Amino acid sequence: MTEFDPGESTSIVSVTDKVRAIKIGAPVSSVHFLGQTVAFVGSEENIFVVADESDPGLVAVHGGGILCATSDGKRLVTGGDDGKVVSLDAKGEVALLASDAKRRWIDNVALHPDGAFAWSAGKTAFVRSGKDQEKSLEVPSTVGGLAFAPKGLRLAIAHYNGVTLWFPNMAGAPEFLPWAGSHLAVTFSPDNRFLVTAMHEPALHGWRLADNRHMRMTGYPGRVRSIAWSASGKALATSGADMVIMWPFASKDGPMGKEPTMLAPLKSRVTAVACHPDQAILASGYEDGTVLMVRLSDGAEILVHKNGGAAIAGLAWNARGTLLAFAAEDGEAGLLTL
Repeated sequence: MTEFDPGESTSIVSVTDKVRAIKIGAPVSSVHFLGQTVAFVGSEENIFVVADESDPGLVAVHGGGILCATSDGKRLVTGGDDGKVVSLDAKGEVALLASDAKRRWIDNVALHPDGAFAWSAGKTAFVRSGKDQEKSLEVPSTVGGLAFAPKGLRLAIAHYNGVTLWFPNMAGAPEFLPWAGSHLAVTFSPDNRFLVTAMHEPALHGWRLADNRHMRMTGYPGRVRSIAWSASGKALATSGADMVIMWPFASKDGPMGKEPTMLAPLKSRVTAVACHPDQAILASGYEDGTVLMVRLSDGAEILVHKNGGAAIAGLAWNARGTLLAFAAEDGEAGLLTL
């Protein structure tokens, strides 16, 4: 594998010497912050927690594989093949949130700002809110992804041939947004105007929620496995190509009839993206182990981690945007203080 070539990018600056190397010693599937503490989610049983200058501490959360994880910055919620939904907070305390009565795999989890959470097993999506009130909804096929709307208690459930929109606290029938194919990851735009899914095929699909008008976002060479909204909420960054693809969502029509912005091209496919919480900056990780920071206004790049390792599995900023953490699939990780 060739070394990172600054000639591939303009005005490249390196901060690799400022990155604190962290050796997890086990495969990592995703990265999250709990306050100033970094949580590296392993693929089996454990979460590896790094606080201050300490070495990674191991926290056992599941009795098997960890299949999904999400965080709101205060708690990290995971689902496992042991049929359990578990939370971890910044103090390192583990709590069992739910167990599947049939011990089915927990495939997806989602968190709501008011403390509600959702999970899925097979074709069934569950929501628990308020005074431990639990409700469930069965959809036509296995759930591919879950996401709460930014306003109100509304859950998007992605599955084969479309998305079901469900208000768990309302008696009315759920709304169905059809589109042929298998829908996986799902996300609402921060302004609640659009809904976007990453599909099993190399494409995104979206709906304008005011009138359910379709938005097709195609042209990827590979499946989109990582998506992130910019700090302004006016652009959606995605993996799936050998550059970061940014779709525009500032206008009432979203990306319809518009070309995406393409940033940070390399001779390697993007595997992870994470947008800075306040500024027009993103971090991008690649299949060859490269990590870049990119300024959205002009595409200027900063090299955070050189290539030559395993694919980047996860990227995360802390809430203040002063720390950037990354991890490769083989457990090689790093933390950059800005």
